[in-house]
Amino acid sequence: MSPSSERKYQRRQLLKWLSASPLLGAPLSSELFAQESSKELIRNSLKRPDPMLWTPTTPLDLISSPKEAINVFDFEPVAFTKVPPAHFGYMASGIDDEVTLRANRSSFLKYQLRPRRLRDVSTIDMSVTLFGTSWKTPIIIAPTGGNRAYDPEGEIAVAKAARNGNYLNILSNAGGTTIEDAIAARQGEVWFQLYATSSPEVAKQVVRRVERAGAPVLEITVDRNGGRNQETFARLRKLDPRNCAGCHVHGIGSAQERPNYDGIDMSQVKSMQSSNMTWNFIQQIRDTTKMKIIIKGILTEEDAKLCLKYGVDGIHVSNHGGRSEDGGRGSIECLPEVANVAKGKVPILFDSGIRRGSDIFKALALGANAVCIGRPYLWGLGAFGQPGVERVMEILRAELYGTMQQMGSVNIAAITPAMVIKN
Repeated sequence: MSPSSERKYQRRQLLKWLSASPLLGAPLSSELFAQESSKELIRNSLKRPDPMLWTPTTPLDLISSPKEAINVFDFEPVAFTKVPPAHFGYMASGIDDEVTLRANRSSFLKYQLRPRRLRDVSTIDMSVTLFGTSWKTPIIIAPTGGNRAYDPEGEIAVAKAARNGNYLNILSNAGGTTIEDAIAARQGEVWFQLYATSSPEVAKQVVRRVERAGAPVLEITVDRNGGRNQETFARLRKLDPRNCAGCHVHGIGSAQERPNYDGIDMSQVKSMQSSNMTWNFIQQIRDTTKMKIIIKGILTEEDAKLCLKYGVDGIHVSNHGGRSEDGGRGSIECLPEVANVAKGKVPILFDSGIRRGSDIFKALALGANAVCIGRPYLWGLGAFGQPGVERVMEILRAELYGTMQQMGSVNIAAITPAMVIKN
């Protein structure tokens, strides 16, 4: 297929997806497809109210290289043209009505910035220290599962991107790469995120393996304890002509697809979910490892207080990108009450909905010590592999740098709650 034919094919695929997407207010008509050359008509039909701008307002003008991207949104439509529909749908999905998915973006508009003037911001220091390790930015590559669904190198490509940009990288327990291989590719510190399953003993064995590999920090996810209705995934999966069993021989999300379970007896595992997890489990893991422990998925001050009671080392404010429950609160709205409990006693990580440097700034001002990026780097990975991940992270870092200059914050410590007001 010639380059021009390939571009036309990609455009048609993108339009078909947009026409069926529940993220759009109204479907596109067949007449619109017939007028594909009319960019103005398509632009007007696809434009969505800010900030729910999941693709550029001119989706026909797909970027052809990471260098062409002017924001992270530029990567999503390209990723769609290259990633199989079922894989893309799994990544893009919230659950149910996707109210929380949208709230994770729209809630950032409830917080407005209060810039300070006449400060020397010719030099900006974005470095942070987490558990004794210094990082040049507070931007972390979040744990996301199954990266090989978006690029053949998967988590290895992501680890190499983290190495080249000197970013902290957190490997997901649901990934297709071992902790040992991720650390080797990163050539440096990698944290590990754990899905506990129904068996505490299996979880302990995974934790011991991770500790032996040299990971200094363990993140325990506590918000994936039941089923979920991923409607966008279900819709796009119908467009995928492949037989899932061809790759997912043992079933989607099975232990056999997760190499960090290799060599572990899984016969007593009743479920890959952790519906039976309690605070007693956290205590058991605390007694099992010397790694620092972060609890991921905390949204309330009550649970933040329990984190401190049970001696965890950090709190991760996250609603799993709108993929766990459809309660309607954006993650940024939950951050202040958790930060009010932590009060500097333990570091706070934050994720869900970050797409701009100004989003990162708001989270830092409201109490986060660092922020985790998820879907945007998967867009980059699906669009262009490792270079795409690197460019996504570079864009966000540059935007944060510029925001700090405009706000008069010469370093992370100079970002204060007084710089944000809720309307």
